Amino acid sequence: MQLSLLLVYALSVFMLIITPGPVVALVVNTSLVAGPRRALLTALGTNWASLVLVMVAALILSGTLAVSTTLLNWISLAGCVFIGHIALHGLMHSSAAAPAQAAPAKTRGSGLITGFLVGISNPKDILFFVSFFPQFINVTSSFKGSIALLALVWIVIDLSILTAYIFLMRHAFALKYQRKIARASSFTLLLVAVGGAIYSGWILFN
Repeated sequence: MQLSLLLVYALSVFMLIITPGPVVALVVNTSLVAGPRRALLTALGTNWASLVLVMVAALILSGTLAVSTTLLNWISLAGCVFIGHIALHGLMHSSAAAPAQAAPAKTRGSGLITGFLVGISNPKDILFFVSFFPQFINVTSSFKGSIALLALVWIVIDLSILTAYIFLMRHAFALKYQRKIARASSFTLLLVAVGGAIYSGWILFN
């Protein structure tokens, strides 16, 4: 095992994940609206989606699977609609009432499923993994071993950062401004949805 290469990979993953994006916005909003337990389930759902995308990327890298770019764009467009729905729902509730009172308690499964759907709704992450992993595929002498190790490090860092975001949102400062934070995270999701839909639509119809 090449520890130096693994450390570079871990640092790269850390910098990529800690930057706020749709998954972070969703988890932050869920923590404020429905509490840390549901937010943790949502984070587990996004990690589940990441594992699926990593496995697909591994199949592509091994030459076992070929993926249609058109299909990826259609799935991405559908995912943007789903993310947009979540964003609009969050914006309406954050404007109508305090986030802690805005959403009724939901089943445990719903947080897991929502996280998975948001995580899987951008299948272009497959292309990211396909282009990102080869730079570190020599971390072990085995292709399968390297993929497994890279995926494990990704999941551990991802879940750790999302968990930190969840509990930061339960601190007094975050709770004081929870409506503004919830609104900002919902608006971020909306921007991601609109931008992704425009990009995917432009590729599909042009």
